[in-house]
Parts: sequence; structure tokens; C-alpha cells
Amino acid sequence: MTKKEKVDFTINTLKELYPTIPIPLDHKDPYTLLIAVLMSAQSTDVRVNQITPLLFERANNPYTMVKLSVEEIREIIKPVGLSPMKSKGIHGLSQILIDQHNGEVPQSFEALEALPAVGHKTASVVMSQAFGVPAFPVDTHIHRLMYRWGFSNGKNVTQTEKDAKRLFPRELWNDLHLQIIWYGREYSPARGWNLDNDIITKTIGRKSVINEYYKK
Repeated sequence: MTKKEKVDFTINTLKELYPTIPIPLDHKDPYTLLIAVLMSAQSTDVRVNQITPLLFERANNPYTMVKLSVEEIREIIKPVGLSPMKSKGIHGLSQILIDQHNGEVPQSFEALEALPAVGHKTASVVMSQAFGVPAFPVDTHIHRLMYRWGFSNGKNVTQTEKDAKRLFPRELWNDLHLQIIWYGREYSPARGWNLDNDIITKTIGRKSVINEYYKK
């Protein structure tokens, strides 16, 4: 198969498997999405979705969030891990949204990435899922699969994002990054991986990855 045929095969397989795409993090607007994404660092979406309703019941906008102390926020979000850092980030970021953005989440990568605790991946998730701007946030699943499929060299997530944006049509980015995440979770996990279930890797995967699998 040519590279283009491999890309087309991947896109078509993902479309068939995920014609409707569930959104991993529960939210109701750009602000609650931003907070949920912040909380998901080194935690699972399932855990975050258990805790965000408790937090958003107390504060679901920047104005009510800054009325809570950092300690109160920390106490609520403790189960998601890294709570000292995340609670400071949530409080500080909410204050900046009020002071600099009229309490609204800004709609540009630059403004988002200027906020405390917001990196490029978080900004990409918010831009794509809250505002519909084409972006390709790379998480561990996408990073792993782009390497397994021979679409990227696995050097770092920045390179993986560049390769994904070069290979896949821009109008598909917002759906595709979510479809790859769900596929990685269900069919091509890091642990307990069964290549027989993983139709994409089995069909187009990097030879060295497949050989390594069979050696084990």
C-alpha cells in the first residue's frame, strides 16, 4: 500500500467504527471544558467526569470559581491527582478570564496558551471541541498509534502533531483526533494489546512493531 492508501484506509476504518463520536470529557460550555481538560492531566477522563459535577455544582463559571479558595477547590478535585497544582491553576486562570477577557474563554491559541496551566494540547482541545476550529491535540493514544501505523517516528508529541496535520485533511482533524483516541482505548491499548483485534495496525502497521509483537 502507498502512504496515501494507508491514510485513506485508516480514515475509512475509523469512520465506520465511530460514525458518531462521543466527547470524552463532560462539559456544557467552553469554560467547563477548559477546566475539565486542565483536570485531566495525568488522570483518566472517567475519573475527571466523576469529579467535575461536584466542582461545577459549586462553581461553573469564573465569577463563582474565584469565590472559592484554592484550598476548597483542591479538596473537591483531590481524587484526580496533582490537586495542589491544578487547584491553583483553576483559581488563577478564572481570575485572569475575569480581569482580561470579561469572564469569557478566549478563542485563539495565543490567548489560551498565555493562561496559567494551559499548554498547547489543552488549547487545541478547547479550540476544536468548544469553538470548532481545526486542531489536532495529541494525547498518549494518538502518539502511540501514529507510531504503530508508521505515520510518525514517535520522537515527541510536537512531531506527531505536525505529521498528523500533514497527512490528514484539515476538515477531518476535529473528528479524527477523537476517533483515534477511542480506537486506541478499545483496539490498540498500550497494555493488554491484542493485535488480532487491531485491524488498522494489523493491516498497515509498522513492520518492526508487528515483528516485536509476535516475538513477545
